[in-house]
Amino acid sequence: MKELEISARTVEEATRRALEQLGLRLDQVEIEVLEEGKSGLLGIGAEASRIRVTETANRIGTEEALSMAQDTLENILAFMGLDSNVDCLCDDSVTDDAEKIGTSVVFNIKGNDLGILIGRRGQTLSCLQYILRLMVTHQTGLPVALVLDVNGYKKRRYESLRLLAQHVAEQVEDSGRSCALEPMPAYERRIVHMALAENPYVATESVGFGESRKVVVLPRR
Repeated sequence: MKELEISARTVEEATRRALEQLGLRLDQVEIEVLEEGKSGLLGIGAEASRIRVTETANRIGTEEALSMAQDTLENILAFMGLDSNVDCLCDDSVTDDAEKIGTSVVFNIKGNDLGILIGRRGQTLSCLQYILRLMVTHQTGLPVALVLDVNGYKKRRYESLRLLAQHVAEQVEDSGRSCALEPMPAYERRIVHMALAENPYVATESVGFGESRKVVVLPRR
């Protein structure tokens, strides 16, 4: 059983480093935040974030569990009266609400007029994903880290957020002034944090509360 304690500027960065060192994905570990850290004022009084990462024995990976998850999802969609089909694939360019890192098992729902499944800022899709995980976990007794997508919505959003992050980083580097992005759910903020984690000229931090929480890109001091 692997375990590691690690410190970094943010919890997100510490998590990424820990997973790289352990060679594991987020769905294969439990994370305990020991210290959340503080950004400080102009770098003064900043404190590092510290986490403990422990490998877990339970993980979804059997053909039976995946088949059960897909059957359950298809039954839900049929009950909703939607004409659609579901593809199961592995894709490391799609993250989920749990801010998962690494290759994800993605169920991509395909069909026409499926915007109702996405909802405002993807909230309906997140709820459906949460319900599916609960149902499959109840049936299998295993924690399930599945990702739902609709006609590649999350994949396109992932790419657009990475491009946006790089564009904003260039503006911040040139101007020397911080820039706040629009409010985003947790998994989208993670995409921005990860996209700029290795940038030597800018840093990122999340500010605000609830649905108003957003990422700020600022010059690295």
